[in-house]
Amino acid sequence: MKKIIGLLVVFFLTIVGVILFLRPKEIPQTLTSQLKEKSTEKHIPSVDHSKFTVLKKKFSRAQDVTEACISCHTETHKEVMASSHWNWQREEYVKGRGIIHIGKHNALNNFCIGVEGNEKSCAKCHIGFGMTADLSSFTDSTNIDCLVCHDNSETYAKGAEMSGDPDPSVDLSAVAQSVGLPKRSNCGVCHFYGGGGNNVKHGDLEKSMFEPSKEVDVHMAVEGSNLACVDCHTAENHNLKGKIYSLSSMNRDRSSCEQCHTEAPHAASILNEHTLKVACQTCHIPTYAKVNATKTDWDWSTAGELHDGKPFETDDKDGNHTYLSIKGSFKWGKNLKPEYIWFNGTADHYLLGDTVSDTSKPLEINTLNGSYSDPDSKIIPVKIHRAKQPYDPVTKMLIQPKLFADEKGEGAFWKDFDWARASAVGMKDVGLPFSGKYTFINTEMTWPINHMVAPKEESVKCIECHTNNGSRLAGLNDFYMPARDHSPFIDSAGILLIAVSLLGVFIHGSIRVYSSKKRKEGGAK
Repeated sequence: MKKIIGLLVVFFLTIVGVILFLRPKEIPQTLTSQLKEKSTEKHIPSVDHSKFTVLKKKFSRAQDVTEACISCHTETHKEVMASSHWNWQREEYVKGRGIIHIGKHNALNNFCIGVEGNEKSCAKCHIGFGMTADLSSFTDSTNIDCLVCHDNSETYAKGAEMSGDPDPSVDLSAVAQSVGLPKRSNCGVCHFYGGGGNNVKHGDLEKSMFEPSKEVDVHMAVEGSNLACVDCHTAENHNLKGKIYSLSSMNRDRSSCEQCHTEAPHAASILNEHTLKVACQTCHIPTYAKVNATKTDWDWSTAGELHDGKPFETDDKDGNHTYLSIKGSFKWGKNLKPEYIWFNGTADHYLLGDTVSDTSKPLEINTLNGSYSDPDSKIIPVKIHRAKQPYDPVTKMLIQPKLFADEKGEGAFWKDFDWARASAVGMKDVGLPFSGKYTFINTEMTWPINHMVAPKEESVKCIECHTNNGSRLAGLNDFYMPARDHSPFIDSAGILLIAVSLLGVFIHGSIRVYSSKKRKEGGAK
């Protein structure tokens, strides 16, 4: 009997310990509260650039504005020219490849495919002027575009297909006198429109984020914290914190939720335990593309159709292109649930010249590494963009076609609509062979979802993952999840635990009844 009582005491103390451990804790003012308070303190410029004589003159060239900037900011151009925003590449270590340079000049995507040979068009989203195919413009500091990041007048704009030069209508003097810290409008003009239109690429970065509501994004909400991009993506020597894994490969210099919210932001310990394997975004971004649709599928194989010898387009009811002669067919999605993967912050990429032998399955344009067994991996939400793009079945390489040119006859697909010619010219531009044959293969590209954080009341509910009927994490089957998965051993152990608990209750109750009866009998004597 003493042994049974001892076991029951141990069992009872264990249960009490678990309850105390899981009990919500009273915590002091959180870092989040302090951050909200700090966010109301708006930046006050230390100088008024409209007072500077050097900026009041009429500028005939954008480079002259940069010269004026450098005359005061004498070392800043060196920082910019050492940044990945300027060079469009960075030195990275990739497992299996070693230390290499990866960037827009050698990494392909499954949207507009690649920059090489198409610089005049792509340079609209470069922080420089006069981009040339040989990149000689990158060595001239006066080609730095200070205004595209620092214009606060919201009147500055790059010209279409002008190698990164500003639109001729821009009043350079007025803009130069209106510079300040980068605003959402500065970052968004490129990052919201990547891939040739609003919300084409990311899914969580689009024009609604210029002035979002709290329902769209709690951090950038105009009526809330009203944070700018640079509040999280802080800069040191013009190197911004944060990675875009269409190009990045290493787990360094990432911008994270934890840098503000810490690794234990919840009052309930059981929720904080989740953060060991689950990224904050997984629960706090239940949907993306909340306001405007994002492109989910791009089929280049249908491009080139003409009506009466002329290119044409078709749109859906919301104005999204469903077909363009120059680009092919598209599918879009709105209010989408993310897909989920394990991710440890490292990645590999398809680089120009890589060969693809197995075309029976989609080629991963960027492979985000991670697994349950990897201690550095967490579950993150992602958008996976699927496409069909040109491929050389003889050399087994993806094709970088020549897409843009000013005039017909240069081999550019967007002018001549000839895949064979565009492929030949494009591959020659990048110094790679082309067999003369082309086909199209399926590809996939993975984009982590980090923005459009929902109000906490709209976070993913436990039952959305912990269920065996349509779990959000149904695709991650390399670990056991309670309620989603069933294990004969664990199920049996659970039943046994319940049985032992009931037996313990019965024995405890019996002892109480027996003891009470004995006391009454003793009292009667």
